[in-house]
Amino acid sequence: QVQLVESGGGLVQAGGSLRLSCAASGRTLIIAAMGWFRQAPGKEREFVGRTSWRDGSTYYLDSVLGRFTISRDNAKNTVYLQMNSLKPEDTAVYYCATDRWPIVDATTIRGDYWGQGTQVTVSS
Repeated sequence: QVQLVESGGGLVQAGGSLRLSCAASGRTLIIAAMGWFRQAPGKEREFVGRTSWRDGSTYYLDSVLGRFTISRDNAKNTVYLQMNSLKPEDTAVYYCATDRWPIVDATTIRGDYWGQGTQVTVSS
């Protein structure tokens, strides 16, 4: 099992920045990729982006390209989501998720394990 704990959410004005963190613990050697989803009120959960645990390659939702950056620190078993130029439509609960080996699709996260979520609110 892998446990994921997110942190870093909060309230920010439009145009501002936030950095989310997701720390993994437990059987971290089985992690192949980590990523982020978000879910706004009344909407379906949406894939935001992901990073390969092995080589750090990334993939993003089109609407966050150029604004959001995912990075990882393998030594700390932590993945980060740097969010810049935030917009009110980015308001959501952000969830960290991870996939164990093997990877089937490198453009998303299957979500074998999930964090509890952290609220991000962007005011206009």
